[in-house]
Amino acid sequence: MLARGTLNKGGGIRVQKHRWLWVFICGWTLSLPLPLVLAGTVGTPAEFLAGLGQEWAVGSANAPVKIVEFSDFQCSFCKKFWADTLPQLKHNYIGKNQVRFVYRHFAILGEFSARAAEASECAAEQGKFWSYHDTLFANQGGLAFTESKLRQYAGKIGLNSRSFGQCLDAGKYRQKVRTETLAAASLGVRGTPAFFVNSGLLVGAQPFEVFRAAIEQELKVGSANR
Repeated sequence: MLARGTLNKGGGIRVQKHRWLWVFICGWTLSLPLPLVLAGTVGTPAEFLAGLGQEWAVGSANAPVKIVEFSDFQCSFCKKFWADTLPQLKHNYIGKNQVRFVYRHFAILGEFSARAAEASECAAEQGKFWSYHDTLFANQGGLAFTESKLRQYAGKIGLNSRSFGQCLDAGKYRQKVRTETLAAASLGVRGTPAFFVNSGLLVGAQPFEVFRAAIEQELKVGSANR
């Protein structure tokens, strides 16, 4: 059974057991229905997410709380989270080995979103996913994610431009981006940003206080189970 996480009035997560997670609306929405790729799957969202393969993360692999963000580089609400909330999470929890933060793609805002996501994976080949991730959000807006701009950003952060361009031209990570986007939709995500705090779901660019309440709740549950 999957756990459906929703916000209660106090800002924490209220977890209810359901067969599937359904529609959630936040800053940007997914307008076209996607097939459920979890049909027949048994387990929690956290268990399913762990099976998606290679992830880009900051924080200890042994942290008791894992936050998985599903995001789109064109989403202004995702940029707000990156600018306002993520630095506080790093300072208060990630840096103290209490939270591991993972970025996953939910590229729903068109071709520019998909290509930016693919470009970030090409940057990861050279060990600079997070530098490229930060550069994309810092430059968000207008025609910021054209093919030429994606290549310019690669050069600015010191990537090998030829290798990066070959990776992007080949569409090497197109399927990875699509798989993660479909996986998010199957878990009930319909907008960006969305976050799984262990198995509970938070929707939207919530303030740090909401994340703190959710994290503290998970830390208490973990302590009680030890």
